[in-house]
Amino acid sequence: MGRVQDKVVVITGAARGQGRAHALRLAAEGADVIAVDICEDIATNGYPLATRENLDETVRRVEKLGRRVVARRADVRDPAALRAAVDEGVAELGRLDAVVAQAGICPIGGERSAQAFLDAVTVDFNGVVHTVDAALPHLPDGAAIVATGSFAGLVPATTDNPALGPGGLGYSFAKRQVAAFVHDLAIVLAPRQIRVNAVHPSNCNTDMLNSDVMYRTFRPDLEEPTREDALSAFPAMTGFGIPYVEPEDIADTVLFLVSEESRYVTGMQMRVDAGGYVKRRPQPPAF
Repeated sequence: MGRVQDKVVVITGAARGQGRAHALRLAAEGADVIAVDICEDIATNGYPLATRENLDETVRRVEKLGRRVVARRADVRDPAALRAAVDEGVAELGRLDAVVAQAGICPIGGERSAQAFLDAVTVDFNGVVHTVDAALPHLPDGAAIVATGSFAGLVPATTDNPALGPGGLGYSFAKRQVAAFVHDLAIVLAPRQIRVNAVHPSNCNTDMLNSDVMYRTFRPDLEEPTREDALSAFPAMTGFGIPYVEPEDIADTVLFLVSEESRYVTGMQMRVDAGGYVKRRPQPPAF
């Protein structure tokens, strides 16, 4: 028996990166998956987003683990589309036990319009709310909700640097709101013993980090920095001196928060940041 045997989990942003890592880790421990992803680019976001082929690969790999998976394309900014995706997944798989609201973008860099700010907020924060809203009618007492925040939402002078444009400020704002939302939603759902937690990664070794826009962000002193150039700057975000954590490191924490091992853990801000937070904020956190 796996640690989440026969649970059904909806995961947004499941086509690649952290979302795929969550799907595979949970499936390896016995879960069935409703995998949701937009599978198209957003104009203000400076790096390509996942494709339908990426989502198909997630499906293939979950099925290879012997678990069921329902994949749907839906934009987390669209509540009706997201609700339809969740409803269809539950109808096919028979139940819903947990939510992992993972979908996110980081539209920093070149785009200087207010739309970059709004896209970051509507994907990274509104998308979390929409995911919970779509899932909640199906969740039983004792269910689990996990939202992806960010180290950048917990400390200042990261993506909220004015030099990174409105999208960077929108990203920080959205991730701060995710932390607050999780805290208060945990209070609201406590009578049903539905636990609500956030995971806050540092740099994570995904397509978001491994992109030209991020290389320029970490090495603004170079005109055309490469990944090798950026590797020397990435460790500034951690306390351990490492450049990034792996998606699987985040997935291990998500597995714990979905499993019954965390049945009394709620309202937590779980930092998987290799000491980045305590390096910058040595005093006890506000929450």
